[in-house]
Amino acid sequence: MTIATALKLIQKNELILPAIQREYVWKPSQVIKLFDSVLRGYPVGSFLTWKVLPETVGKFKFYGFMKDYSGYDKKHNPVVDIPTDREVIAALDGQQRLTSLNIGLRGTYAYRNPRAWANKAWSYPERRLYLNLLGEAPENEAGLKYHLAFLTKEQIEQAADDATKKWFPISDILDASEAYQMAQLPVKYGVGNEAKAVEMISILWQEVHHNQSLHFYEETDQDIERVLDIFVRVNSGGTVLSYSDLLMSIATAQWKDKDARAAVHDLVDALNTTGQGFDFSQDTVLKSGLVLADVGDVGFKVKNFTTANMAILEAKWDDISTSLRIAAELLSDFGLAGGTLAADSVLIPVAYYVHRRGLTPAYRVSDKPADRDDRAALRSWVLRSLIVRGVWGSGLDTLLRDLREVIRRDGQDGFPLEQIEHAMALRGKSLEVTDALIEDILGLAYGGGRTWAVLATLFDHVDTRMQYHEDHVFPRSQLDVRALKAVRDADGNRLYSDAMIDQLVGKRDLLPNLELLPGPENIRKSDVAPDVWVIDHYAGADERAAFMKANTLPAKLPHDADDFLAFFDARRELLVGRIKDKLRTHGVAAEASVAVAPPDLDAELGEGDLDD
Repeated sequence: MTIATALKLIQKNELILPAIQREYVWKPSQVIKLFDSVLRGYPVGSFLTWKVLPETVGKFKFYGFMKDYSGYDKKHNPVVDIPTDREVIAALDGQQRLTSLNIGLRGTYAYRNPRAWANKAWSYPERRLYLNLLGEAPENEAGLKYHLAFLTKEQIEQAADDATKKWFPISDILDASEAYQMAQLPVKYGVGNEAKAVEMISILWQEVHHNQSLHFYEETDQDIERVLDIFVRVNSGGTVLSYSDLLMSIATAQWKDKDARAAVHDLVDALNTTGQGFDFSQDTVLKSGLVLADVGDVGFKVKNFTTANMAILEAKWDDISTSLRIAAELLSDFGLAGGTLAADSVLIPVAYYVHRRGLTPAYRVSDKPADRDDRAALRSWVLRSLIVRGVWGSGLDTLLRDLREVIRRDGQDGFPLEQIEHAMALRGKSLEVTDALIEDILGLAYGGGRTWAVLATLFDHVDTRMQYHEDHVFPRSQLDVRALKAVRDADGNRLYSDAMIDQLVGKRDLLPNLELLPGPENIRKSDVAPDVWVIDHYAGADERAAFMKANTLPAKLPHDADDFLAFFDARRELLVGRIKDKLRTHGVAAEASVAVAPPDLDAELGEGDLDD
């Protein structure tokens, strides 16, 4: 059929999406490449559909295609209620291309402006797809011939006086269904005398309204299991569809009382708005579901997506959701957020512990000594597990099963810290402090994924429920290359050689020059030298001494760049002892670290690791 015919079917909800389909994920650049292919007459691939008869319609959930996409608040496909007395066509393969055609020819794409706030609506201006009728695409690596772009209304207005551009809205071609309507478009946009522009409009019209370029293969079998098998076969190759997408699809198809897609998406959104915000994915939530539902194998494997497992997941979903929300709030209390949580998977065992004990939100703020100590143990383990490389990487599914078993066996009355560390050590994921780990930690840099966890673990005075900033003890601005090159002696000669500048700048952002300060204090400190700031901020000698001890600072703080290297080395040595003290393992865990169990090859092959 033609593109225009397909879009009319979409508009009338006669061509729809079965609930097993994932959501729209194409980027604007992919949409532009698709339309460039359309204009060049290239094939855009075949499509697989399912003819759903009236007697089957009521047994399934369906969604409409996206028309107006927004990365801010319009990412989810609309639910479509189909009358049970009519048949429909459901797309099993080709959703991304069909949605892109629908957005380009009928709708809008609102993506975030570069470096704009992610949680502000104004960061996502509405954009429509346009074609420049006066020239071809600028030189590009993608091999694009036609100059296509998603533009805002303001950008179109700003380009009105640009003699090299005449932006034509692609949507106008869909509205011009008849040839005479197409012929009026060059005049409407003032390019009637531009042969190239007239040719572009004519080509686009031909490809949308005349050429039957979309080839559909139709499945008519009404057996949902067979259709699901076809869907898996078509979509599970390569990276087209992740296993978590398949799990979502099957859960959606098999859940009886809940809409799995809506339930998972709502939970992901809720988790990611906790505290200062996280970046948990659908993968993490679905993996959590398998773990908390006590499904034996928690891997993203098709053989685990049984009707029985999906029924368990649905039955326990409300409790699972509650536990995950409390777990995310605990991670927020530990000072973590999207930018400081180095491995999202740590959420899963925390949620399982909450689930196993039946903890409520009151646990987070309880003043009972037992609860305070329990939270401290949990916090210590979470942060230390984020510090050691590789804990949440390969072998994730095996680790999660081991942790689940320990918590199920020993975590009824409190967080089983020693037993957990012992189990981790047996899997070759010991939290033991080694010389190599110490060197690795001391080489962490400002803003790094693990740096916050290290600083929050090392310094007891840090209340992670408050907003703390990573701060340079000696101001970063005073160790800037340009600033150092500008320092001169009395004769006008540069005070610091290039080699010395490289050494100063190379150590400036490393852990020995970092601390955590409450946000307001850090802002007030600005670029004041630390020896001056500490006297101004702490009037009494006892207060100053307490601050220095709490932050493991040497007795002599630097005043200028001349003092920095000596300060850096002195604090580095102090931090070695602090690391050994605060990151030590508990009980029998250290003893077990030398006895690494052989890998479970069957379990490791095909595992869906979430974190690198």
